[in-house]
Amino acid sequence: MAKSKYEYVKAFEQQANLLPNTFLVVRIDGRGFHHLSSRYNFEKPNDQRALDLMNAAAIGVLKELPDIAIAYGISDEYRSIIGNRTTLSIIGLFAFSALSSIALVVYSIDEKGHINNLYNTAFWALVQKGDLRTTEAEQLLKGTVASQKNEILFSRFGINYNAESEQFKKGSVLYKNYGTQSIVATNKPTANPQEGEDREVAKARRVNEKKRRSKAEITLQYVDIIRDDFWNAHPWLLSDE
Repeated sequence: MAKSKYEYVKAFEQQANLLPNTFLVVRIDGRGFHHLSSRYNFEKPNDQRALDLMNAAAIGVLKELPDIAIAYGISDEYRSIIGNRTTLSIIGLFAFSALSSIALVVYSIDEKGHINNLYNTAFWALVQKGDLRTTEAEQLLKGTVASQKNEILFSRFGINYNAESEQFKKGSVLYKNYGTQSIVATNKPTANPQEGEDREVAKARRVNEKKRRSKAEITLQYVDIIRDDFWNAHPWLLSDE
Protein backbone atom coordinates (compact mmCIF):
# COMPACT_ATOMS: atom_id res chain seq x y z
CA MET A 1 0.00 0.00 0.00
CA ALA A 2 2.95 2.32 0.64
CA LYS A 3 3.78 4.69 -2.22
CA SER A 4 0.53 3.74 -3.96
CA LYS A 5 -2.72 5.54 -4.65
CA TYR A 6 -4.23 3.71 -1.67
CA GLU A 7 -1.74 5.14 0.82
CA TYR A 8 -4.36 7.69 1.92
CA VAL A 9 -6.13 4.88 3.80
CA LYS A 10 -3.43 5.06 6.50
CA ALA A 11 -4.76 8.47 7.48
CA PHE A 12 -7.90 6.75 8.80
CA GLU A 13 -6.05 4.24 10.98
CA GLN A 14 -6.43 4.59 14.74
CA GLN A 15 -4.21 3.17 17.42
CA ALA A 16 -5.97 1.09 20.06
CA ASN A 17 -4.21 1.05 23.42
CA LEU A 18 -4.81 -1.68 25.98
CA LEU A 19 -4.15 -1.43 29.69
CA PRO A 20 -0.59 -2.47 30.54
CA ASN A 21 0.16 -5.31 32.97
CA THR A 22 -3.28 -6.86 32.61
CA PHE A 23 -4.50 -10.26 31.52
CA LEU A 24 -6.16 -10.06 28.12
CA VAL A 25 -8.99 -12.28 26.98
CA VAL A 26 -9.29 -13.37 23.35
CA ARG A 27 -13.00 -13.98 22.72
CA ILE A 28 -13.61 -16.27 19.73
CA ASP A 29 -17.27 -16.31 18.78
CA GLY A 30 -18.94 -18.54 16.22
CA ARG A 31 -19.58 -17.01 12.79
CA GLY A 32 -22.63 -18.17 10.85
CA PHE A 33 -23.40 -20.53 13.71
CA HIS A 34 -27.15 -20.59 13.04
CA HIS A 35 -26.55 -21.79 9.47
CA LEU A 36 -24.02 -24.37 10.67
CA SER A 37 -26.35 -25.73 13.35
CA SER A 38 -29.21 -26.01 10.86
CA ARG A 39 -27.08 -27.76 8.26
CA TYR A 40 -25.90 -30.44 10.69
CA ASN A 41 -29.16 -30.60 12.63
CA PHE A 42 -27.68 -29.65 15.99
CA GLU A 43 -29.66 -30.70 19.03
CA LYS A 44 -31.02 -27.69 20.91
CA PRO A 45 -30.13 -26.12 23.26
CA ASN A 46 -26.86 -28.11 23.42
CA ASP A 47 -25.33 -30.46 20.88
CA GLN A 48 -22.72 -32.76 22.38
CA ARG A 49 -20.98 -33.32 19.04
CA ALA A 50 -20.45 -29.62 18.48
CA LEU A 51 -19.22 -29.03 22.03
CA ASP A 52 -16.75 -31.91 21.78
CA LEU A 53 -15.49 -30.55 18.45
CA MET A 54 -15.00 -27.09 19.96
CA ASN A 55 -13.09 -28.56 22.88
CA ALA A 56 -10.86 -30.57 20.55
CA ALA A 57 -10.09 -27.43 18.53
CA ALA A 58 -9.36 -25.45 21.70
CA ILE A 59 -6.97 -28.16 22.93
CA GLY A 60 -5.13 -27.83 19.63
CA VAL A 61 -4.80 -24.07 20.14
CA LEU A 62 -3.45 -24.52 23.67
CA LYS A 63 -0.88 -27.00 22.39
CA GLU A 64 0.19 -24.59 19.65
CA LEU A 65 0.38 -21.51 21.91
CA PRO A 66 2.27 -22.25 25.15
CA ASP A 67 1.57 -18.83 26.70
CA ILE A 68 -2.17 -19.45 26.88
CA ALA A 69 -2.66 -21.05 30.28
CA ILE A 70 -6.44 -21.36 30.38
CA ALA A 71 -9.45 -21.22 28.04
CA TYR A 72 -13.18 -21.23 28.75
CA GLY A 73 -15.82 -22.48 26.32
CA ILE A 74 -19.56 -21.93 26.51
CA SER A 75 -22.24 -22.11 23.82
CA ASP A 76 -20.59 -21.19 20.49
CA GLU A 77 -17.66 -19.20 21.87
CA TYR A 78 -14.29 -19.68 23.53
CA ARG A 79 -12.32 -17.24 25.66
CA SER A 80 -8.58 -17.62 26.12
CA ILE A 81 -6.66 -15.75 28.80
CA ILE A 82 -3.34 -14.31 27.73
CA GLY A 83 -0.87 -13.22 30.40
CA ASN A 84 0.90 -9.90 30.23
CA ARG A 85 4.09 -11.71 29.20
CA THR A 86 2.67 -12.40 25.74
CA THR A 87 2.96 -10.22 22.67
CA LEU A 88 -0.20 -9.34 20.78
CA SER A 89 1.10 -11.00 17.62
CA ILE A 90 -0.47 -14.11 19.09
CA ILE A 91 -3.86 -12.80 17.95
CA GLY A 92 -2.89 -13.34 14.33
CA LEU A 93 -3.12 -17.09 14.76
CA PHE A 94 -6.80 -16.78 15.63
CA ALA A 95 -7.68 -14.31 12.92
CA PHE A 96 -7.28 -16.75 10.04
CA SER A 97 -10.31 -18.78 11.10
CA ALA A 98 -13.21 -18.36 8.68
CA LEU A 99 -15.65 -19.74 11.25
CA SER A 100 -15.00 -17.24 14.01
CA SER A 101 -15.19 -13.58 14.85
CA ILE A 102 -12.38 -12.30 17.05
CA ALA A 103 -12.38 -9.76 19.86
CA LEU A 104 -9.61 -8.77 22.26
CA VAL A 105 -11.00 -7.56 25.55
CA VAL A 106 -10.00 -6.86 29.13
CA TYR A 107 -12.64 -8.25 31.46
CA SER A 108 -13.40 -11.09 33.84
CA ILE A 109 -15.44 -14.21 33.21
CA ASP A 110 -19.00 -13.71 34.41
CA GLU A 111 -22.14 -15.81 34.79
CA LYS A 112 -23.27 -15.28 31.21
CA GLY A 113 -22.87 -18.95 30.34
CA HIS A 114 -25.06 -20.21 33.18
CA ILE A 115 -27.72 -17.55 32.64
CA ASN A 116 -27.92 -18.18 28.91
CA ASN A 117 -28.02 -21.96 29.25
CA LEU A 118 -30.84 -21.85 31.79
CA TYR A 119 -32.83 -19.57 29.52
CA ASN A 120 -32.15 -21.71 26.44
CA THR A 121 -33.04 -24.91 28.27
CA ALA A 122 -36.38 -23.45 29.34
CA PHE A 123 -36.99 -21.85 25.94
CA TRP A 124 -36.45 -25.00 23.89
CA ALA A 125 -38.39 -27.13 26.34
CA LEU A 126 -41.37 -24.82 25.82
CA VAL A 127 -40.97 -25.00 22.03
CA GLN A 128 -40.11 -28.68 21.60
CA LYS A 129 -42.14 -30.21 24.42
CA GLY A 130 -44.68 -27.51 25.17
CA ASP A 131 -45.61 -26.93 21.51
CA LEU A 132 -45.28 -23.16 21.85
CA ARG A 133 -44.21 -20.93 19.02
CA THR A 134 -40.84 -19.26 19.52
CA THR A 135 -42.50 -15.87 20.01
CA GLU A 136 -44.83 -17.36 22.63
CA ALA A 137 -41.91 -18.93 24.49
CA GLU A 138 -40.03 -15.65 24.45
CA GLN A 139 -43.04 -13.81 25.83
CA LEU A 140 -43.57 -16.39 28.58
CA LEU A 141 -39.95 -16.17 29.74
CA LYS A 142 -39.75 -12.39 29.47
CA GLY A 143 -38.87 -10.89 32.84
CA THR A 144 -38.53 -14.25 34.63
CA VAL A 145 -35.73 -14.92 37.12
CA ALA A 146 -33.76 -18.15 37.55
CA SER A 147 -36.12 -19.65 40.14
CA GLN A 148 -39.11 -19.12 37.85
CA LYS A 149 -37.35 -20.78 34.91
CA ASN A 150 -36.45 -23.72 37.14
CA GLU A 151 -40.08 -23.99 38.20
CA ILE A 152 -41.29 -23.96 34.59
CA LEU A 153 -38.88 -26.74 33.68
CA PHE A 154 -39.81 -28.95 36.63
CA SER A 155 -43.56 -28.36 36.88
CA ARG A 156 -44.27 -28.57 33.14
CA PHE A 157 -41.69 -31.03 31.88
CA GLY A 158 -40.27 -32.81 34.93
CA ILE A 159 -36.80 -31.42 34.19
CA ASN A 160 -34.55 -30.85 37.19
CA TYR A 161 -32.10 -28.26 35.91
CA ASN A 162 -29.64 -29.09 38.68
CA ALA A 163 -29.36 -32.60 37.21
CA GLU A 164 -28.43 -31.30 33.76
CA SER A 165 -24.91 -31.88 32.42
CA GLU A 166 -22.25 -29.85 34.22
CA GLN A 167 -20.74 -29.14 30.82
CA PHE A 168 -23.95 -27.51 29.66
CA LYS A 169 -24.43 -25.52 32.86
CA LYS A 170 -20.88 -24.41 33.60
CA GLY A 171 -19.05 -24.68 30.31
CA SER A 172 -15.70 -26.27 29.48
CA VAL A 173 -12.51 -25.20 31.24
CA LEU A 174 -9.21 -26.11 29.61
CA TYR A 175 -6.02 -25.28 31.45
CA LYS A 176 -2.32 -26.04 31.51
CA ASN A 177 -1.66 -28.23 34.51
CA TYR A 178 1.78 -27.41 35.86
CA GLY A 179 1.01 -29.04 39.19
CA THR A 180 2.60 -27.36 42.19
CA GLN A 181 5.73 -26.28 40.34
CA SER A 182 6.25 -22.55 40.06
CA ILE A 183 6.37 -20.84 36.70
CA VAL A 184 9.49 -18.82 36.00
CA ALA A 185 8.75 -15.44 34.46
CA THR A 186 10.18 -15.07 30.97
CA ASN A 187 10.17 -11.28 30.78
CA LYS A 188 12.04 -10.33 33.94
CA PRO A 189 15.34 -8.50 33.40
CA THR A 190 18.53 -10.17 34.48
CA ALA A 191 20.47 -8.80 37.42
CA ASN A 192 23.37 -7.63 35.23
CA PRO A 193 22.17 -7.41 31.63
CA GLN A 194 25.56 -6.00 30.58
CA GLU A 195 27.29 -9.28 31.20
CA GLY A 196 27.13 -11.72 28.31
CA GLU A 197 26.97 -14.73 30.61
CA ASP A 198 23.80 -13.46 32.31
CA ARG A 199 22.14 -12.79 28.97
CA GLU A 200 22.95 -16.32 27.83
CA VAL A 201 21.59 -17.78 31.05
CA ALA A 202 18.40 -15.75 30.70
CA LYS A 203 18.01 -16.83 27.07
CA ALA A 204 18.48 -20.49 27.98
CA ARG A 205 15.96 -20.15 30.78
CA ARG A 206 13.39 -18.65 28.41
CA VAL A 207 13.92 -21.47 25.90
CA ASN A 208 13.60 -24.13 28.59
CA GLU A 209 10.51 -22.46 30.02
CA LYS A 210 8.84 -22.34 26.61
CA LYS A 211 9.55 -26.04 26.12
CA ARG A 212 8.13 -26.84 29.54
CA ARG A 213 4.98 -24.86 28.85
CA SER A 214 4.45 -26.60 25.53
CA LYS A 215 4.71 -30.02 27.21
CA ALA A 216 2.38 -29.19 30.09
CA GLU A 217 -0.62 -31.46 30.55
CA ILE A 218 -3.89 -29.97 29.31
CA THR A 219 -6.79 -30.69 31.65
CA LEU A 220 -10.48 -30.46 30.70
CA GLN A 221 -13.03 -29.86 33.46
CA TYR A 222 -16.63 -28.70 33.76
CA VAL A 223 -16.35 -26.60 36.90
CA ASP A 224 -17.34 -23.26 38.38
CA ILE A 225 -14.61 -20.69 37.73
CA ILE A 226 -16.58 -17.67 38.90
CA ARG A 227 -15.75 -18.10 42.56
CA ASP A 228 -12.33 -18.18 44.16
CA ASP A 229 -12.10 -21.92 44.86
CA PHE A 230 -10.86 -22.82 41.38
CA TRP A 231 -8.27 -20.04 41.24
CA ASN A 232 -7.01 -20.74 44.76
CA ALA A 233 -6.45 -24.36 43.74
CA HIS A 234 -4.61 -23.36 40.54
CA PRO A 235 -2.65 -20.18 41.45
CA TRP A 236 -0.22 -20.52 38.54
CA LEU A 237 -2.94 -19.78 35.98
CA LEU A 238 -3.00 -16.06 36.76
CA SER A 239 0.64 -15.73 37.69
CA ASP A 240 3.52 -14.40 35.66
CA GLU A 241 5.89 -16.36 37.85
